[in-house]
Amino acid sequence: MDMDFTPDELAFQTEVRAFLKTHLTDRLIDGARRTPGVFVEPDIGLEWQRILHTKGWLATHWPVEDGGTGWTPVQRYIFEKECAYAGAPALPVLGLKLVGPVICRFGTPEQKARFLPRILSAEDYWCQGYSEPGSGSDLASLKTRAVREGDHYRINGSKIWTTHAHYANWIFCLVRTDPDVSAQRGITFLLVPMDQPGITVTPIITMAGDHEVNQVFFDDAASSIDNRIGDEGQGWTIAKFLLENERGGSCFAPKLLVDIDRLMVAAGGVPSGTNGAVAHDPVIARKLASLRLRAQAFEISELRILAEIAKGRPPGPQTSLVKLFSANLRQELDTLAMEIHGLNGLQLPAERPLYGNEAPEPVASVDAQMAAGRYLNSRAWTIFGGSDEVQKNIIAKTVLGL
Repeated sequence: MDMDFTPDELAFQTEVRAFLKTHLTDRLIDGARRTPGVFVEPDIGLEWQRILHTKGWLATHWPVEDGGTGWTPVQRYIFEKECAYAGAPALPVLGLKLVGPVICRFGTPEQKARFLPRILSAEDYWCQGYSEPGSGSDLASLKTRAVREGDHYRINGSKIWTTHAHYANWIFCLVRTDPDVSAQRGITFLLVPMDQPGITVTPIITMAGDHEVNQVFFDDAASSIDNRIGDEGQGWTIAKFLLENERGGSCFAPKLLVDIDRLMVAAGGVPSGTNGAVAHDPVIARKLASLRLRAQAFEISELRILAEIAKGRPPGPQTSLVKLFSANLRQELDTLAMEIHGLNGLQLPAERPLYGNEAPEPVASVDAQMAAGRYLNSRAWTIFGGSDEVQKNIIAKTVLGL
């Protein structure tokens, strides 16, 4: 496998770096650095989205005819890596990388014309209605019911762990439209407007003190048949397509490597109390080196997968490998950060956001202030998008043939 970039790819890398240097503001960088969760607050996430939309560098996973960039997988990797190293905030993934590609692939021309431009412009903000109480890893057992009444569906049930539902004006849902067939065959993919009397959003405050997720209740909520993506009963097929994008639609290694570098620097400034900085402790040094080596190996794996996708191979079970390794490396990194920062890493301010003029002052350092929040928030990495157990089952069946 040739790991060198072509001259065109190197020129693209230079262009990306120049753009980031000019357009990525200190406010956005600071906001991203001081965000303990996976999702940044909409004020910085949407600001960065609008900047990239103006440039035409936003829909990196969409077909060109639907407003995508037309980038190769390698160009997407270069862009995500340069954004990670520059400290750019994460983009609102639920619209751009989850429901957007679904509409591109399965939507009608009318649905594409209606929804895609508003996703790009950030006029619509999306959340995901998949998990339910009792239907998380066993997603096919979901019970939220949608009954067709003329040209509308009437929806009853609830969804849980719904990220940013308190900001969203649309939710894409898996709903049960036929209870009399097998579990997977009775599921339909439906887009539902959030601003209606039949929907209630109840906040769930996480262990980290963040309000990222919610429970959403549907009490005779309504959605037009025009908001159904695909046919009735096609929802399970669409859901698997979306989950492949969620599990492997981004490059995770660059951000991991950036955070490991930052932790190495932080370890050099934290006193050990016995022999200079914590970084000189042989146990800590070994853990940091091991983590970095495994993240570098993981990066090579991601590049190999990208090379296969560039040859026309569709995302498949390899996305489960990416999800499994990235989630566990992330948790190990955040655990090590707690160990390095020690007592200073135990601070857990209740205020949000942790950036801006009204942010609480950190004890010792910003990195120490982030440590506990990131550690607690990252417990979810091995659960969302399909738990570790689900990923291992997929790998066992589709890769190992067990």
